[in-house]
Amino acid sequence: MVSTAIASSEIDEQLVSGLSPEDAGRVADTLAFIEPIYAGNILSTGQDAFEFSRRLTSVLAVLNADVDTRIAGLLFELPVLHPEAALQIEARFGKEIADLVSNVRQLMRLHEMTFAQQETARGKNAAQKASIQVETLRKMLLAMSTDLRAVLVRLASRVTTLRHFAENKIQNDLSQQYARETFELYAPLANRLGVWQVKWELEDLAFRFMEPDAYKQIARMLEEKRLEREGFIATAIERLKSELAAAGIRAEVSGRPKHIYSIWNKMRGKSLDFSELYDVRAFRVIVDDIKTCYTVLGIVHNIWAPIPKEFDDYISRPKPNGYRSLHTVVVAEDGRALEVQIRTAEMHRFAEYGVAAHWRYKEAGGSQGSSAQKYDEKIAWLRQLLAWKSEVVDTVVGQEEIKREWVEKLKSTVLDDRIYVLTPQARIIELPNGATPIDFAYHLHSDLGHRCRGARVDGTMVPLNTPLKNGQTVEIISAKGSVQAAGPSRDWLSPGYAVSPRTRSKIRAWFNAIEHRETVAVGRGMIEKTLQREGKTAVNLEELAHKLGFAKIDDLFLSVGKEEFSLRHVEQALHEDEAGGKPVNPDELVVAKKSKASSIIQGAKSGVLVVGTEGLMTQLAKCCRPAPPDPIVGFVTRGKGVSIHRASCKNFAQMRSRAPERVIQTAWGDAESETVYPVDIFVMANDRQGLLRDISDIFLREKINVIGVSTQSSKGQARMAFTAEIRSTSQLMKALSVIREVDGVVEAKRH
Repeated sequence: MVSTAIASSEIDEQLVSGLSPEDAGRVADTLAFIEPIYAGNILSTGQDAFEFSRRLTSVLAVLNADVDTRIAGLLFELPVLHPEAALQIEARFGKEIADLVSNVRQLMRLHEMTFAQQETARGKNAAQKASIQVETLRKMLLAMSTDLRAVLVRLASRVTTLRHFAENKIQNDLSQQYARETFELYAPLANRLGVWQVKWELEDLAFRFMEPDAYKQIARMLEEKRLEREGFIATAIERLKSELAAAGIRAEVSGRPKHIYSIWNKMRGKSLDFSELYDVRAFRVIVDDIKTCYTVLGIVHNIWAPIPKEFDDYISRPKPNGYRSLHTVVVAEDGRALEVQIRTAEMHRFAEYGVAAHWRYKEAGGSQGSSAQKYDEKIAWLRQLLAWKSEVVDTVVGQEEIKREWVEKLKSTVLDDRIYVLTPQARIIELPNGATPIDFAYHLHSDLGHRCRGARVDGTMVPLNTPLKNGQTVEIISAKGSVQAAGPSRDWLSPGYAVSPRTRSKIRAWFNAIEHRETVAVGRGMIEKTLQREGKTAVNLEELAHKLGFAKIDDLFLSVGKEEFSLRHVEQALHEDEAGGKPVNPDELVVAKKSKASSIIQGAKSGVLVVGTEGLMTQLAKCCRPAPPDPIVGFVTRGKGVSIHRASCKNFAQMRSRAPERVIQTAWGDAESETVYPVDIFVMANDRQGLLRDISDIFLREKINVIGVSTQSSKGQARMAFTAEIRSTSQLMKALSVIREVDGVVEAKRH
């Protein structure tokens, strides 16, 4: 365990332990820089700012942290104590240290949010508490995934503060809050990272404030038996050393520190008496290689009788967090149990310092700055956090859906294609990488997006096309009044304003709805004028629409407003009964516009060109769902323009045989950049857990939007039907080839 009290004169020496003379000089320069700034400042915990920073950095030194991490430990209070001096950090110490200090400040901000949420959670049921805790874990992941070293600084900060409370016997609401937060967040985090040296101390210090009576009782029992225990262990160590020397084995044998919280946990969990605990009397053996570990194990079992059920081989089967060691419990001469741990020096270094050692010793390779290595380290780090998060949630309510959601979120974080920002109420929002405040507003609510007029990011007004970054707090300034009176700007569809396809779709939908209403109003006015001119104002408009082949009167207004339906046919229908003429044939109701004499004109937004006719309305047939560059043909429908089919469509073949005169030549033209085409996809596979998720991931990676899903499973076989929006069939073919590689997939094709 790291010493809980280090004399001031020793701290400066410890700050630079293990560093080169040049790096030690950098730490000394940092101390000289902050001392006059920190002097006389007292932190909210009651600690002297300068003394706190030195003690914190001494913990980092014990963890073998690199020089940049130690300097960040000295500097991270600077933005709070002297914001103007904090502006000098990058110029004086470099961008890497400045970024590291910024990351640590994010974690401190997280600490404030955690306290607020703990107060909010009081009185709520377990599920609600779990939800709040997972929300906190999200924020923690968000703030920490950028640079692992920021986590080490945060853990060292918490150890230093709890030591201060313990040394000064501070037992109040503040120390209780810190202890509770340590148990819930920081001790589990240190455990998952493998920084056990810090983990044990965090637990013992937090336990001291959470359960002061139990802590004192165990501490007293340890002290009462200390001389007897130390005498026995010393004798056992000497005996083992002589046996190892006789076998020619070089080893370091030492006693193990006792952790009060661990002892109390075992006594409570296993209903054991203090005297029945195995690891109260324990020592550790450190050797050169793995083969020697097992040789030493044999010698230990030869000296003392082993307890079979108490043997654990964490070398061949490491713990999830990477811990490796041999654990055995043997019966000593007095009949009481003795625990022995056997490991190599490398395993011991990892057991003491975890990923802190990983950073320290990777540095020697000289390639730590490479992007590939940093990417690998980030993936490993996120996996560890995922395991830790699952452990915490399991202990609260064990919600499977929360786990699945987190798996997906962590996947997207690893791939660096998502960002996480916060609302002013500390709610986490997931957005695509490069998202702007407009994307943020539409994600919260469509109405808020439509009324968005400005944004504050971390309290500062920014343009609406500003890309957001991880960890920022975003506040939307909205227009007052109704959504209809406000509305988005057409500029938001320009590049750089809205990154999310979902946002762009909502903006386009707004303007399409306005266009639709305006076109319907124009059509209504044109028909009303025609009725007045013909003296037929009393006619039933719904009946008139049905007679003309329209399902609803608004469809008639829309078609007339778009000039896709001639008023001549309205007049003909009005006078049909008077003239005794034949009924209007809906097949003849598709007419050309009054403008443009071109022989080829683009149809709607589908990018379809109809040859030989002007202004002809087109629609893509739902039976075969054509998409570029499929060979296509057109079929003139009854009152709804030309239906576009794939040339191989069976339905089209039947219609052509019945009415060949309606077939019309068509081809693909230049569609709008955002045009997508719905297609049907069929997948058959051997059913298994996670199959749908794996296939959905492929659609997500290929940027294909799925608008419909239907699945059936029978006798171990899954049949899945998807309706997806694509830009071209080549995009679809690529996705299908990847889907066919998914484990269990038998067939994947387009319908």
